[in-house]
Amino acid sequence: MLFSEAEVERYARHLVLREIGGPGQQRLKATKVLIVGAGGLGAPASLYLAAAGVGEIVLVDPDAADLSNLQRQVLFRGADIGTPKVEAAAAHLTALNPHVKITPVEARLDAANAAELVAGVDLVLDGTDDFATRFAVNAACVAHGKTLVSGAIGRWTGQVGVFSGRPCYQCLVPEIPPDAETCAAVGVVGALAGVIGSMMALEAVKVLTGAGEPLAGRLLIYDGLAAETRTVRIGADPGCPVCGARP
Repeated sequence: MLFSEAEVERYARHLVLREIGGPGQQRLKATKVLIVGAGGLGAPASLYLAAAGVGEIVLVDPDAADLSNLQRQVLFRGADIGTPKVEAAAAHLTALNPHVKITPVEARLDAANAAELVAGVDLVLDGTDDFATRFAVNAACVAHGKTLVSGAIGRWTGQVGVFSGRPCYQCLVPEIPPDAETCAAVGVVGALAGVIGSMMALEAVKVLTGAGEPLAGRLLIYDGLAAETRTVRIGADPGCPVCGARP
């Protein structure tokens, strides 16, 4: 897969990295990524993956941009308020890198359409704050053998994990927590979305290029107030309803 002169200049800082180089950049260009949610995490993740030269980004979100989004969803501008997020995102991401194909899907991913959306891509990123959506994404990724990069934020704390087969996301979260709350209810510091969304993009680049050690089977937890991180291992649950012995 050849690069134009403009692409060589655009990706120059990747091309000189030993861990990426020409072969890794070619893999990025040949890749189709699904990002579920164009919110606080999907916004920075999509910006960095588009800038990195991923071949195609499929962006799924049912909502329109509103004023409260602009505190953390750096992909949008005031002029985008009232516009479907995926439509505005496609315009901004294309302006950032016209070499990347952006496919907007104005819909909510659920159990009915998850398989169709997941089956045709190489990697999935999920930054939604709805557990039903998270479970549907995870189940489809396990069923179709796709690696999932999952991120979550709330208040001052965020987390990132990579799930490829076993353990899966539902090994970590077996069922919807009874006290589950969204950022709209508990609040979130805007810059935290940039930190965790960027980490998700970084893990995606590592997975796609084979660089380093992705967070496979591990969960990185970031405490923004204390400026501390810790990484914990995730064990596979034999009784998991998705990836267990008898799913």
